Amino acid sequence: MQNTILLGSRKGLLVYAERASQWQLAQHHFSGAQVSALLADGARWWVALRDGHFGPKLHLSEDAGASWQEVAAPALPADGEKRPILDQIWTLAVGRDGVLWAGCIPAGLFRSSDAGRSWQLVEALWQRPERAQWFGGGFDDAGIHSILIDPRDPAQLVLGISCGGVWRTRDGGASWALHCQGLWAAYLPEEEKNTEAVQDPHRLAQCQSKPEVFWCQHHNGQFRSSDDLANWQELAPPAPLSSFGFAVAAHPHDPLRAWFAPAEVDQRRIPRDGDFYVLRTRDGGRTFDKLQLGLPPAPAFHLVYRHGLVVDTAGERLAMASTTGSLWLGEAGGERWQRLSAELPPIYCLSFA
Repeated sequence: MQNTILLGSRKGLLVYAERASQWQLAQHHFSGAQVSALLADGARWWVALRDGHFGPKLHLSEDAGASWQEVAAPALPADGEKRPILDQIWTLAVGRDGVLWAGCIPAGLFRSSDAGRSWQLVEALWQRPERAQWFGGGFDDAGIHSILIDPRDPAQLVLGISCGGVWRTRDGGASWALHCQGLWAAYLPEEEKNTEAVQDPHRLAQCQSKPEVFWCQHHNGQFRSSDDLANWQELAPPAPLSSFGFAVAAHPHDPLRAWFAPAEVDQRRIPRDGDFYVLRTRDGGRTFDKLQLGLPPAPAFHLVYRHGLVVDTAGERLAMASTTGSLWLGEAGGERWQRLSAELPPIYCLSFA
C-alpha cells in the first residue's frame, strides 16, 4: 500500500509519510511558492511552480525529494511579433516509454523525451481550427487539466480541456479526434448545448485494467463511457446528492467503481447546505453511496479542486485535500476518513507516491 502523499499547495510542496501507522509531515519544499502541478513516478518527482513574476518553473528530483534540479519549463511559440504568455503548467503525466507530457494554460500540450530538460509543443493540437471556439473555464484561457495515457500503448492519449472538450490521439500527437458524443453544456443555449468543441469536462479518469472505461466530472454532471469514448452516458445521483463538482477518481482495477467530490453549483462552490461528502458508485453509476464517516459535519465549506482527489494503485486507499487547507485519508475505498491536518495552505493537487 502506498504510504507517501505529495501535496501541491499555495505555499510549496508538502510531503506526508506514514511511519509506524502514523502520518506526519516529512518534507516541505519550495516554501512560499504556488505549486500548480506535480507528478510522482517512483523516486522521480516533478513539481511545477506558478510564479507571477517569473512565469512557470519546473523542478525535478530523482531521489524522492532529497535533492532538486530546475529543468526547462515549456514555452509557447511566438505569434507574430508577440510570444503568448504561458500562465501555468496544469497537469503532468508520464508513459511507460518514459515520455513526459505537460498540459498547460493556455491549452498547449508539450512533450519531453528527456525528463523535462527540453520540450516540444504538439503542433497538431495547437493548430486545430476548433481552438478558436475554446474559452476559459475559471481562467482567462482554456487549459489542459487531464492527460490520460493508455496503459497498453503510450502513443494513445486522452485530454480533458476546459472549455474545449475531450480529445484523443492514437499516434503520439500527430493527429487528434474529438470525443464528446453525449456530453452537453448547461451554460449554452438549448440549440448549442451539444456542441462538442466547447464542452467543459472538469476532470477525466480512466480504469487502468479496462482502459476503454472513462469517467468525467463535467461542469453540469457526471458521465461515464464504457465503449472507448464512442459515447458518454450521463449519470444521475438521486436528489439531494449533487452532480456538480471538479474531481473524479477511477478505481484502477474495477471498471464499475469511481469517486466524486461534489459541490453545489458553479456560482456557489461550496457543499450544498454545508453537507460535505464523497460520492461513490460501485455499479457503473446506476447507484451511489454517500461517504462521510470521519469527514466534518455540516456546516462545512470545503471545496476539492480537479486534482484534489486520488486513489492509490490498489484501489483501496484515497487521499483528498481542500482549498481550505485540510487533508484526509480515506480507507476501505472511502468507507472511513481520517483528517491528517486542518492547518495547511490551500491545496491544488496531490498524488500518492
